[in-house]
Amino acid sequence: MPGEQNGLDERDEQLRTGGDVRLVVPAAPEYLRLVRLTAAGMASRLRFTFDEVEDLRIAVDELCFHLLGTDNGDDIPPDDDRTMELIYSADTDSITITGRTGLSGALPEPSELSEQILDALVDEHEVSGTDGMVTFRLMKQRES
Repeated sequence: MPGEQNGLDERDEQLRTGGDVRLVVPAAPEYLRLVRLTAAGMASRLRFTFDEVEDLRIAVDELCFHLLGTDNGDDIPPDDDRTMELIYSADTDSITITGRTGLSGALPEPSELSEQILDALVDEHEVSGTDGMVTFRLMKQRES
């Protein structure tokens, strides 16, 4: 249809110049695939290179898996009602992913390896927690 292509062009432009995607998934490792897929899809539409897309995909997976606390050393089963909410914000040459999830106990400390991975793959990352909630943010700038 003649007008349909114009609508697609407008949506593509809106995504490339700014726009948010909100994703809420159960806070379980098996749902991290959706988190990675959303990051990769958005980065691809912003014309990030293949390597930049992969860097973002790996970084968001590393950060989210760490925050799920699946290896907390306790024999406490995970909270089945806990969710993870992420907001993917596109700018003309960067993506910022912010998120939050419930937290029982202390904020998990990242391993030295996790810190090195995140430092190498994204331009900015941070994690903070208060009142049973952990928030996080990472940003990847397009280099090309």
